[in-house]
Amino acid sequence: MSDGTASPWAKVMDWWDGLNRPQKWVFGVVLFTGLALSPLFTPGFIDTPGISFGGTMAQFAMIAIIAIGLNVVVGQAGLLDLGYVGFYAVGAYTVALLTSPESPWNQMSASGFFSTPWAWVSCLPIAMAITALSGLILGTPTLRLRGDYLAIVTLGFGEIIRLLADNLSDVTNGPRGLNEVAFPHFLETEQHPEGVFSVSNSGGDTNYGTWWFWLGLVLVVIILLLVGNLERSRVGRAWIAVREDEDAAEVMGVNAFKFKLWAFTIGAAIGGLSGALYAGQVQYVAPPTFNIINSMLFLCAVVLGGQGNKLGVILGAFIIVYLPNRLLGVHFLGIDMGNLKYLFFGLALVVLMIFRPQGLFPARQHLLTYAKAARKLLRANPTDMESAK
Repeated sequence: MSDGTASPWAKVMDWWDGLNRPQKWVFGVVLFTGLALSPLFTPGFIDTPGISFGGTMAQFAMIAIIAIGLNVVVGQAGLLDLGYVGFYAVGAYTVALLTSPESPWNQMSASGFFSTPWAWVSCLPIAMAITALSGLILGTPTLRLRGDYLAIVTLGFGEIIRLLADNLSDVTNGPRGLNEVAFPHFLETEQHPEGVFSVSNSGGDTNYGTWWFWLGLVLVVIILLLVGNLERSRVGRAWIAVREDEDAAEVMGVNAFKFKLWAFTIGAAIGGLSGALYAGQVQYVAPPTFNIINSMLFLCAVVLGGQGNKLGVILGAFIIVYLPNRLLGVHFLGIDMGNLKYLFFGLALVVLMIFRPQGLFPARQHLLTYAKAARKLLRANPTDMESAK
């Protein structure tokens, strides 16, 4: 089965590609509505007994945003970025440095733009802007490199950010991290005096994890719309051309460096958004969170789901978040299966590279699909073609 046409995955992809845009919107709305309601009506077979399902879904939404941003860099533009966790860290530390009482740069005030109810919301665009700027600064000298050389440089960037956070004790509080990071104070009541996003809201199905999941899901939808429009624009076509053959793209007049820098900067901004979401959700930021292993897991989500397919990488994000949480507390031969997540992901990647190297839901280039359809139409109606001449 070399072409994979008989596989269930291929049938699903063919069915999806056969839908028109309004039909895809209908299915998308139904899917995301079902996702949003899943913490409230959780089927027993997908529940996570060892941890709150709402908290699991909140983590999934956060990783899904990372996967979409990394997909712009790796899947769309074809840039191998092994240090994407560095942008995630920049976004998280931006919020922490501006709002934590343990930070010398704390901007929290009794009133105004950085008042307690609005501080986290105020920091969100700032975190994205600073992370995008860091992507621009890093990408300008390094994106002239290709392949393994670019991968090594980005890997070093991720480690440099973590080491800076670990060693700048006067600013980042070193390995102790920054505590009491701001979060949205929304729906404050007597039952929840700090709002529904506070960690004090830990009971019931609508706990703080569920609210963070709903917020993350809204951000995922917004990012999907923006990235989808980019993919269908001249920028998206340039990314595909650079990914497939950079030299050929430049010969055809595509400024490869400019469009690679676009992808790197946009991907960095999305990563910073996810970092800001993490800082507000956990309300604590420390260097060990931003290690190289997490960067590999982010890349794993993109590879598993299918590089270049933004909905596929969301599925990949769900797999790498849900699987360890589902197996948490499940013991086999005295071993907690939740602690073997790296083993499972390694085996999954090996099997995937053997049987489906393009990922579970690979990207389909619609221009090629339309070209094949046009050829079939012309072959089926040769007389129409002759009369047109």
